[in-house]
Amino acid sequence: MKPPPNGFVSNRVLKLNVGFLLSHGLGLSREVAFDVPDLAVSDDLHLAYLKGTLRISHTSEGILIQGELNTAIKGECRRCLTPMDIPLTVRLQELFTIHPNPTAEFVVGEDAIIDLTPLVREEIIIATPIAPVCSPDCAGLCPQCGHNLNEGPCECELDDIDPRFAILQQLRKQE
Repeated sequence: MKPPPNGFVSNRVLKLNVGFLLSHGLGLSREVAFDVPDLAVSDDLHLAYLKGTLRISHTSEGILIQGELNTAIKGECRRCLTPMDIPLTVRLQELFTIHPNPTAEFVVGEDAIIDLTPLVREEIIIATPIAPVCSPDCAGLCPQCGHNLNEGPCECELDDIDPRFAILQQLRKQE
């Protein structure tokens, strides 16, 4: 697959034609495999890759999507601000209804196309950690000079303490 000029694969790969399932009887199912590099899910969400398998099944209510997708998004460490890929695994289980229903969130289009983009986007956003770290023992940045403490100690003298904690420092020296 030749990547587009902007470097990302279009989210059209998340549109599935399920007409073959709808034309057959209930209970028919197929597996769809994804192995896509650099996917632009939306303007605000770009994935390093998307891999996994989804099972699509024809039920009496519509098309049931089930499976697990692995991906990674670009981010930065919360402590040291180092750029990093944040690996994520999302489990999908959603019913795309075929009957018109005003309360249905996901619907099979009249052209028998299912657009997984909104579902995948929501699940990835939910699975994204609030404060990702590059490693559990990340030392972070020096609060005074901003040096990355994972690269070694800085030259700052951190003897200046908050005056509210000065009494605690005196107690520590007494012991």
